[in-house]
Amino acid sequence: MKHDLTRRSFLRCSAQSASGLWLASSFKETILWGVEAGSASFEPSVFLRISSNNQITFYVTRSEMGQGIRTVLPMVVAEELNVDPSVLVLRQASTTPEFAKVRLRTSGSSSSTGTWRAMRRAGATAREMLRSAAAERWQVAVDECVAEDGTILHRLSGRSLSYGSLAAAAAKLPLPQDVPLKTAKDFRVVGTRRKRTDGPEIVTGKASYGLDFKLPGMRYAVMLRSPIFGENPIKWDASRALQLPGVREVAPVLSGLAAGIAVTADDTWTAIKARDLIHVEWAAGPNRSFSSEGFYMQLRSGLQREGYLSRVEGSFSEHESAAAETLEAVYEWPYQAHCPLEPMNCTAHVKSDSCEIWVPTQAPEEAQERSAKLLGVPVSSVTVHVSILGGGFGRRLFTDYVVEAVELSKAIGHPVQLVWTREDDFKFGYFNPPNFNRLIAAFGPDNQLTGWFHRVASSDLSIYPHTSTDPMRYAKDGDPWGAYDNPYSFPSMLVDYVPVESPVPTGPWRSVDYPGAVFARECFVDEIARHLGTDPIEFRLTLLQHGQELVLGEQKIERGRLAGVLELARAKSGWGSKPKKLAGRSFGRGVACNVYDAKTYMAQVAEVSVGPQGDVKVHRIVCAVDLGQPINPLGIEGQVESGIIWGLTSTLKSTMKFKDGAAQGSTFGDYELLRMDETPEIETHIVASNLAPCGLGEQPVPLVAPAVANAIFAATTKRVRRLPITPADLS
Repeated sequence: MKHDLTRRSFLRCSAQSASGLWLASSFKETILWGVEAGSASFEPSVFLRISSNNQITFYVTRSEMGQGIRTVLPMVVAEELNVDPSVLVLRQASTTPEFAKVRLRTSGSSSSTGTWRAMRRAGATAREMLRSAAAERWQVAVDECVAEDGTILHRLSGRSLSYGSLAAAAAKLPLPQDVPLKTAKDFRVVGTRRKRTDGPEIVTGKASYGLDFKLPGMRYAVMLRSPIFGENPIKWDASRALQLPGVREVAPVLSGLAAGIAVTADDTWTAIKARDLIHVEWAAGPNRSFSSEGFYMQLRSGLQREGYLSRVEGSFSEHESAAAETLEAVYEWPYQAHCPLEPMNCTAHVKSDSCEIWVPTQAPEEAQERSAKLLGVPVSSVTVHVSILGGGFGRRLFTDYVVEAVELSKAIGHPVQLVWTREDDFKFGYFNPPNFNRLIAAFGPDNQLTGWFHRVASSDLSIYPHTSTDPMRYAKDGDPWGAYDNPYSFPSMLVDYVPVESPVPTGPWRSVDYPGAVFARECFVDEIARHLGTDPIEFRLTLLQHGQELVLGEQKIERGRLAGVLELARAKSGWGSKPKKLAGRSFGRGVACNVYDAKTYMAQVAEVSVGPQGDVKVHRIVCAVDLGQPINPLGIEGQVESGIIWGLTSTLKSTMKFKDGAAQGSTFGDYELLRMDETPEIETHIVASNLAPCGLGEQPVPLVAPAVANAIFAATTKRVRRLPITPADLS
């Protein structure tokens, strides 16, 4: 990873490598495996193995973290292979040599997008080679052989052969070029509703997560870190800790995000108790006075100065100077935590010339590379095995907890499972940076909107630090997300970005930078519509100029598709119907829409009521989505529901606070999540499409806050411009 890569470029480059590099190479380099002497299996691609006993093994090349990728990817390959996905035996790909040119990273909601064509080619290649093998055995034309349900049929003679019985013969055939792929009208698997492949194992407790892994002689470890950002240990006294029965070693660990002292024991609980007995003197650093409230004041101040230009269309300054009227607002998005239910953990076993790692991670290649560098061994000497993840949300893109475990295993000479406690996860991880927005709308004498200004003040993600001095670096990278790629058309537009750095480690959160800017943009569009006395959906459709395409560098936004989901959401939500009557409560509907990374088009309508004490109840959210070819509609609905619940948590409940240089939250009691009885009715309406599928893991999140805030205004005429929304804001 180059340090001058930033948010969108890093994710985009990662996704492109998935559909480019290994597509061209893996088939040629792995097709020969099946022709080795005595081979009993046929391996038509790195993902797929068909054995003579008729077992079909599929290697999953993305991390399963709740998004259902172990269901979706088998569906795609099974479609072209003409088998039911349930017959595939799933194996998780590791960083072993055969996967050296295959992307294993899971990020950017690109798992389906980045693998769509490759998975189809894998299945189609196997299908065509098996047909050819059968035709050769029967001495008939290939066109007379049909692949169906794991069998090659010759309907003219009634003969049939299983895939397994043809595996050895197929492996000896030359690799076909340009294998035919099915058209959408012939799909039998893709587009059908499929329950999660691993659902029964997860709900019965049989699924294996990182914390479930054990090795003979393994130590369990936790770390003591300074609560203040950037402070390292000077000296420590572990004598009391070492007296506890079961405690094994105490050692410094310097390679992670925050340096600290690790304690190992025969079990995790003993290690935790021992940690509390270690006294450490920390080197005083410059961050002891840092607070989130103080930093928010810096962001508000930053909104008053010019930033790096991101997008310029027409002359906003001229329209503002000539404006008969202007409308201005500031919207504030606070710090957020990742808080996956499974805390960070990693098991590492460092040997004299190699290292093996078992870890729930979104970035196995980075874990492999960083561990190899730390140990001074070739990358090929490090193997990373990926378990199911108990939530990722971007936090497990970082490998700080991996190198901590590797360093510790090397230091003590034993395999070790390093565990972050819940408190560790809240205090010492990466956070979603705050995002403050200043917006101005200029109106001409005829009350026509003439100009749009959007300034964002935020922190660059510290995982992707900017090193370039190019004044247009943010524009070239499409930053700030949600402001740069504003889909609407205005006579003039000016977008700029003011970076304000803090000591808080920051990185991609679920939907990265979109939530703050989209919250501001979609609420301000609503403000303008109300100011003009126009229906908020009709106003948006007018700004989309009847489907004219928007080209922003490499991004192409089809405004007609965004208009389509807006109209679908309007129809399905009953937008124009009378407000519901709820005793003692005010009812309103609100709308928001967005195009995520120029790929996924979405609109949401929220139905909300507000009580006399300012309490908010979200009754219903209707989501319309155009994400290209739907692979598993049931999974899409689950992703939308998950994203909306995540978005409601940040809208109504959670924020991360910092004081005296330290994170203040330590449990889910401090960082409250949306409860089951607070979850609204959620409807998902999917646009039929034959286009290549696009991502959905992050996409629903940014729309929730503006849709809810706009609904609150419709109910109360009170405009909410900062999150989370509390009764005090509305009472």
